[in-house]
Amino acid sequence: MILEDGSSFEGESFGHDAEVVGEVVFNTSMTGYQEMLTDPSYGGQILVTTYPMIGNYGINSQDTESDGIQVTGLVVRHHCDYPSHPLSEMTLDKYLDFSGIPGISGLDTRALTKKIRSFGVMMGMITREPSVKKALETLRSATKYEKYDFVRRVSTDNSYKWTGSSSACNSRTFSDMKARIKNKITKTDQTGKLHIVVTDYGLKFNILRSIQVRDCLVTVVPDISTSDDILSLKPDGVILSPGPGDPAGLDRMVNEVRKIIGLVPIMGICLGHQIVARAMGAKTFKLHFGHRGGNQPVRDLETGNVFVTAQNHGYAVDHELLPEGLEISHENLNDGTVEGLRHKDLYLMTIQYHSEGSPGPHDSEYLFDRFLSMVKKNIRAQKDMKP
Repeated sequence: MILEDGSSFEGESFGHDAEVVGEVVFNTSMTGYQEMLTDPSYGGQILVTTYPMIGNYGINSQDTESDGIQVTGLVVRHHCDYPSHPLSEMTLDKYLDFSGIPGISGLDTRALTKKIRSFGVMMGMITREPSVKKALETLRSATKYEKYDFVRRVSTDNSYKWTGSSSACNSRTFSDMKARIKNKITKTDQTGKLHIVVTDYGLKFNILRSIQVRDCLVTVVPDISTSDDILSLKPDGVILSPGPGDPAGLDRMVNEVRKIIGLVPIMGICLGHQIVARAMGAKTFKLHFGHRGGNQPVRDLETGNVFVTAQNHGYAVDHELLPEGLEISHENLNDGTVEGLRHKDLYLMTIQYHSEGSPGPHDSEYLFDRFLSMVKKNIRAQKDMKP
């Protein structure tokens, strides 16, 4: 493992035999490695897990958040070749190899994590090249993470209706979620269901599950969709999904989102939150080493409640440059960064963390109920305006 500052860490290869370059980041979660691997927000990144043993409960067909592995490479202290779990279908090693993703184990992940915490995220390389000098030449000539449009790489190419037919949705996870939702919010029309359009900037399946289980019709559209494409679907609400990359380099999406603000209720999640902020005139900046894990404390300023949240982002919204009408709804209790926004007059809300994520508690699912309440309120307002 080579870092762009010249640091090198020796370990043992597992997974696919390949040389890769990417931005090196770490995740502090103790479980959920399959969800991490399949999270599109990790596009273009080499993931370091701080928990020492990975792979001990194997890989199954239920715990995926997308159609495949999204990380560029995986770095672990130890990977388990003999998983023990009734749902396990294959080992982590075979999963990575089948997907063409290299892994490296046996190195000091604590030292690697400490370096990233101290000096910030940086580009890195997993390689068999014995010469650090040659590897560094290759690494330093590679395209920087900020310069690449990873959203286009991870997004769908075509719009589709989410029916829940994915094997990842036909699981006890979906059944458990449905049992937790008691008060479904619907509108009165021919179908009796709200129609929610979700943009795929790097979409996680659990967002679709969270909306569908609340008795909504869900349509997914690609990142290249224009404002006219979205509005032509006649959505009751629009959710802008999480995704990878620097929001400052995604003006093509920012410009289209700006055109629909105020025309339809919007909820932005993670990258979607940052896209909305930039569309409204706010600025974003890169965090020193990001928030990635299942233990980030966030306060909801409306209720005062504090939630333990799942997060995966390397950029944040600048709280000092918020435009008029936009106000902070959530804050991170570790570093004070913006974790959510709302508008005083428009049907608009955003959240920086993964409201669909379950780091243990399911508390953050209330945000989907809050958004759907906003959608229903907008529908009532439109009816009241008609003669």
